[in-house]
Amino acid sequence: MEVALFPNPLRPGIGLRPRREAQRPLLPQHARHCPVLEAGSTAGFLVHPPLAEKENFQVGYEGEGRYQLVYSVNTKGSKWDPIFTMTYQLPMGGIGATKREIKMHIQDTPQTREIAHLMPDMFIAQDDLGTPAGAVTLRGAWNFQTPPGWDTIYTPVFNLIERPSAPMLVIRVETDWYVHDSEFRYVLQPGETISASHSMPIGQVLFVPREDVTFRDGTQEEVAARQQSVQAFYDEKMRTKVKTPYGLEYRPHYQSTSRQKRMTAKPRDGEPAEEPSA
Repeated sequence: MEVALFPNPLRPGIGLRPRREAQRPLLPQHARHCPVLEAGSTAGFLVHPPLAEKENFQVGYEGEGRYQLVYSVNTKGSKWDPIFTMTYQLPMGGIGATKREIKMHIQDTPQTREIAHLMPDMFIAQDDLGTPAGAVTLRGAWNFQTPPGWDTIYTPVFNLIERPSAPMLVIRVETDWYVHDSEFRYVLQPGETISASHSMPIGQVLFVPREDVTFRDGTQEEVAARQQSVQAFYDEKMRTKVKTPYGLEYRPHYQSTSRQKRMTAKPRDGEPAEEPSA
């Protein structure tokens, strides 16, 4: 399947390209040798914010409809220096206009102030603030157009379990016909802050076919064949054991079988055949 990539229209060309990543470095070591967990991590592609290497921003929710975005840079590689702070005050009861106040942390000129007013919308969807209370929508560096009949699901980063971790609203968009900019809708509690940097993914995307799923009961023959397959897999798994340099033992039977099946599987229409790895 081929998916078309389009850069963030407000900041084109800035930000890492989407990619797959099986590892989650802060997971325990034994989890790094779990093929089904790694496969879950690589389901889809990581999406990063539209930031350059020396840029960073933070968005905090202070409660009562008040948000604060701080944009910083690290030009010398020693510390992060704030450039501006944008404060948003949503109208009470949802009636009225959102108030925006900007504070410059560098020399305040008409040009720098104008740029500072434009930049926050490159990073967050300002119109989505507070829907629901505490919601902050982060924009991705790249957008997607799927083939006919395929949708895009926008999720948090899978298997990223370090606390604190803000919950995120998962959405599914028909990106084969609807032009949707990549957005990740986090929900903060009062006092919480979410950060974004060049190398830190802000979410993950999956591409799924838009088709109905029906269920049927398995036959007695299928139940028996399934039980035999389970026993055969377990027996073979117990015969294979690998020990890491650190003394951890694991059984790679699932991983090796999965690789063999991918090597011998027939490619789908339009997909190239997979080359054997060295």
